[in-house]
Amino acid sequence: MYKLLASILLAASAALFSPFVRAQPTATLVAAETPQEILAAQIRMQGFACDKPLGAVRDKKRSRPDHAVWILKCRNATYRIGRAPDMAAKVEPLR
Repeated sequence: MYKLLASILLAASAALFSPFVRAQPTATLVAAETPQEILAAQIRMQGFACDKPLGAVRDKKRSRPDHAVWILKCRNATYRIGRAPDMAAKVEPLR
C-alpha cells in the first residue's frame, strides 16, 4: 500500500513540476476602467469631491496634442479637467 501511495505521489509531483506541463489559461474578469472613472479617481486624489461619475466628454476646442481637456459630470458637481503628461490635473469646478 505504501509503495502504491508513494508511486502516486511521485507521479503527481513529477507532473506538477515538469517543464513540459503547460498551465491552462484561466478566464480573468477585469472591469475596464472608463475615462469618467479614471478622471474621477484623479481629481479625488487632488482633494475634489466626485460622489459618482456620470459621464466624461473630451473638450476638443480646448484640447491640444499634449494637453487633453475633459468635462466630467459627477452627481454632486461638474468639472473641467486639463491633463498634461506627468503633471497634476488642472481642475476647474463649473457648477
